[in-house]
Amino acid sequence: MFSRARALLAGYPELAAVLAAAALGLTVQPPLAWLDSHQGINIALAVLVASTAVTISPAALGRILPAWRSLTIALVIGVTLLPALSWAVSRIAPAGPLRDGLAAVGLAPCEIASVATTAMAGGEAALAAGVLIGSTLTTVIFAGPILRLEAVSPPAGHGTVSPGGIIASLALVVALPLAAGIVARAGVPSVSRYERPAQVTSLVAVAVLVALIAAEVHLSAGYLPVLAGLGSFCIGSAAIGWVLGLRSGRPARAALLLTTSMRDFAIAAGLAAAAFGAAAAAPLGLYGVLVLAWGTAAAGYLRRRQLAA
Repeated sequence: MFSRARALLAGYPELAAVLAAAALGLTVQPPLAWLDSHQGINIALAVLVASTAVTISPAALGRILPAWRSLTIALVIGVTLLPALSWAVSRIAPAGPLRDGLAAVGLAPCEIASVATTAMAGGEAALAAGVLIGSTLTTVIFAGPILRLEAVSPPAGHGTVSPGGIIASLALVVALPLAAGIVARAGVPSVSRYERPAQVTSLVAVAVLVALIAAEVHLSAGYLPVLAGLGSFCIGSAAIGWVLGLRSGRPARAALLLTTSMRDFAIAAGLAAAAFGAAAAAPLGLYGVLVLAWGTAAAGYLRRRQLAA
């Protein structure tokens, strides 16, 4: 059994890195928690977004426009059904930071790694890149007002949710690095040579984020409803993504399934921390491990089906 697990992790370096980072964050908590309280999550998130944006080629951006219908539907679902789903499953957890963190999952854009898992699955990576860019922008615009509308209970000392503050934070940490990376890739041809280092940087940034978020996790029986809620959200969002792609070709189906069912745990953690404090980001470390495991497993399954067809 252990040899089989090692073989699986060797084939999925992203999953291996996430699991190792989660173990580190759970065992070496004080220094990582200190970094959390000094903008560690925001800095790592900005690095992740910028390095991922550098890997999106102008040619991929040019293929987004023909898929505008699927892209528009995916973006609408991302700011309607998914926030409603995460709010519903958050009711499983008791009131407090864990519930607040659960509610933030559906507000995040699609997982940055979903572009890579879409390519791994033989899906339409250009459509996945379009959903990534569009959902990031819609998160910047709508996350604050939706959090205010949901009126999830803030912890003592944090007052009410400030949409303006969250929008400003997302614009600085997500939108600006995303735009800078895309412009650099499109405007400076030599930047394309650094695509592989950018991918490695993205993986390192994901691992750092998992470790930082896991440092806020204090495992107890109270996390059982959190795991149940996260599992329910993963199943529900995968079902929505599957339905969304029913009338599309196989490459588009893979892109819509993976981008809809994989929400960005790092941005969700930034949202939760900005709105409710660092403790609310704790469930997102668990979600990060869960969603990356799901995404890599689903991509492998879809690739094998494609090869067998």
